[in-house]
Amino acid sequence: MSVQKLSRTAAVLLGILGVVILAMGIFFAYYGGKLVSVKGSPYFLISGCLLVISGVQLLRQRLSGAILYFVVLVGTAIWALWDVGFDFWPLVSRLLTLAGIGILVALSLPALLRRAGKTPCWKGAGAIAAVLAIAFAATVGGMFVPHDPVTASGAPLPLTPVKPGEEQRDWANYGNTPGASRFVALDQITRDNVKDLQVAWTYRTGDIPVSPNGGGAEDQQTPLQIGNTLFLCTPHNNVIAVDATTGKERWKTEINAKQKKWMRCRGLAYFDAQAPLQQPTLPGSSPVAAVSMPADAQCTRRIIMNSVTPELVALDADTGAFCEDFGNHGRVSLSAQMGKGADTGLYYPTSAPTLAGTTVVIGGRVADNVATDMPGGVVRGFDVITGELRWAFDPGKPDDQQAPASNETFTRSTPNVWAPMSYDPQSNTVYMPTGSAAVDLWGVKHNALDRKFGASMVAVDASTGKVKWVYQTVHNDLWDFDVPMQPTFTDFPAKDGKTTPALIFGTKSGQLFVLDRATGQPLTKVEERNVTQGQIPKEIYSPTQPFSVGMPTIGADVLKESDMWGATPFDQLICRIEFKSKRYNGLFTPPGDDPSLNLPGSLGGMNWGGLSIDPVNQYLFINDMRVGLEVQLIPASPEIQGAKNDGNEAAAISRPVPLSGTPYAINAKVRFMSPIEIPCQKPPFGTLTAVDLKTQKVAWQVPVGTVKDTGPFGVKMGLPIPIGMPTIGGTMATQGGLVFIAATQDYYLRAFDTSTGKEVWKARLPVGSQSTPISYKSPVDGKQYLLITAGGARNSPDRGDYVIAYKLP
Repeated sequence: MSVQKLSRTAAVLLGILGVVILAMGIFFAYYGGKLVSVKGSPYFLISGCLLVISGVQLLRQRLSGAILYFVVLVGTAIWALWDVGFDFWPLVSRLLTLAGIGILVALSLPALLRRAGKTPCWKGAGAIAAVLAIAFAATVGGMFVPHDPVTASGAPLPLTPVKPGEEQRDWANYGNTPGASRFVALDQITRDNVKDLQVAWTYRTGDIPVSPNGGGAEDQQTPLQIGNTLFLCTPHNNVIAVDATTGKERWKTEINAKQKKWMRCRGLAYFDAQAPLQQPTLPGSSPVAAVSMPADAQCTRRIIMNSVTPELVALDADTGAFCEDFGNHGRVSLSAQMGKGADTGLYYPTSAPTLAGTTVVIGGRVADNVATDMPGGVVRGFDVITGELRWAFDPGKPDDQQAPASNETFTRSTPNVWAPMSYDPQSNTVYMPTGSAAVDLWGVKHNALDRKFGASMVAVDASTGKVKWVYQTVHNDLWDFDVPMQPTFTDFPAKDGKTTPALIFGTKSGQLFVLDRATGQPLTKVEERNVTQGQIPKEIYSPTQPFSVGMPTIGADVLKESDMWGATPFDQLICRIEFKSKRYNGLFTPPGDDPSLNLPGSLGGMNWGGLSIDPVNQYLFINDMRVGLEVQLIPASPEIQGAKNDGNEAAAISRPVPLSGTPYAINAKVRFMSPIEIPCQKPPFGTLTAVDLKTQKVAWQVPVGTVKDTGPFGVKMGLPIPIGMPTIGGTMATQGGLVFIAATQDYYLRAFDTSTGKEVWKARLPVGSQSTPISYKSPVDGKQYLLITAGGARNSPDRGDYVIAYKLP
């Protein structure tokens, strides 16, 4: 056949296809060259050059353009399998776009063959297009199926009924128990009937948070339930009591606390002066100080809240009235003797008070990376009745539990305790998770006590504040790798069948530590491993860091170039360049004056939501997030030193911000994201994991959360693709064989089978939630209720003030 001219329509369509492939080739070649220049993969440069030729030839209506495109497509498939194996999401990033365009190239083959004077071969072209279309459709379909890193093996765990007399009555502490079990000994709602849950009632608090980025007001509470009353707190520190069976409001105390940054209330404490006082049972424990009140006195039952103003507030649990006998008409200032910055938003509590016998224990957040002269991280114990200071744990003066003289302050800039604490009534001990001394990224001015108490778990006597032991998880922390959660108690099983009273907690660095509650010594293997040293002058770098190798590490694998990901090969390529352009030495890559990368970043890993545990089956449940952090310090010029740093580390720092008192400024502290604002490393970006404490192995792990309510540039995709999203909030386990979570970026409360990790139920919420679910049995109707508050997910613009309870019909 002779050469034939294409129809106008065919020529135009082929021209468009040629332009698309040419543009893709130019992009690949240009940025692929940049990738090669930073010693990255040559694939993009090679394929880009070939695609440029392919696009030009297609514009010239030459058959060789199509043939060359299929050479690139086959080569890409071979390279992708070599690069990432059969890992689903990385293959999607590498092949889906090229395969989709390949369908169009295949459909153009008959026209190109006719143009070349050859037989069109419709069947052959159709077969190629059909194969690619089937593969494309199958891949798209696979995006709606969870791709589990770890699946459960073995028989399902049995459903063990709650023993008579052991049924849970109240959710009386932030973590349910003083030891933060977040486990509910109720079994009406089970993995078999959870599908029948229905909304029982909905309550609106009237306090709608406003910030979508974590720097302003957010709802992150875990309510309390005492009898038939629920106690709630709002982002602006209003406190509300509602009927636990009907959701009807009983009282509301509007405090309407205001703070420039970080307005939230994560929880409350409850005290009943008429209840029997529990004294410790372990030898050598100090007694709990007794308190007394007349039976007809106001506030024999009281709610304690720490406000962001900052102050400590006591309210009558029956009426909401301020307790007149507590401090100054129900209020105690927490800025007293904290010094400069305590009343301007640089210090305030962000976690629920800890009730330790008759002592209310309060820590507080100190803004990160602002200045070397900041309020201190003192933790204080107050009399639950009078509000008088009983003791102070000042990390700068650990042997002095008294308040400083009236003209002095607590030691400045010491490690703080912003996360919740746990209390062991058997030993009368408070366990404090600490952060680092100011500032995080530059530790030259940190002294020996800063280095001792930073990023540690500290046990103190609840009656005196004296230190019992200290266990450190990061030496000379320069990464903001605080211990971010209250520890969870368990009787830890040993190989000989015996158990040890232990505490378990996770860290921002993805580590899980198991410590003896009495001694602070690890019960699982921890290795001190050599780590890379930094180059900042006069900085003291620890030559080693502790790695908890006896427990699984969650979401802290060492990254490599092939772990870079994108929704398309284009943003994947940019992420590869960014990765190869940054200094990265694994988990403890030290900050410097060059661009560096941390994964996990300062959000974690694991964060304040904490762990939940099933003590019946000895399973531990962990939710995490996996978003890296780009960090760079630069010398601070006079212009930079005059800039403002408001301490809002939740926001991305993409311009120089001074670190007052240091010769440096933060040039960058931003999430490691692609140009279309999704994490640069491969999914999942958040998981739910079960660890079998009997074996210290992962029992199962599943991605949790979809892109239904988020997406590139923050645009909601509306697609329930279970890629696994970052989680902010906590989990709750029950004796019905379920673990609940609502901390995802989409608007759902979910239930998973504790045996397998299979999602067995989910309920659509009006907005997202950063709260931890609770469950309780109503003393009125005898029904088990499931409750969640929903004020909005971290990266969503949608906000609300919902409290929603569910029960079986």
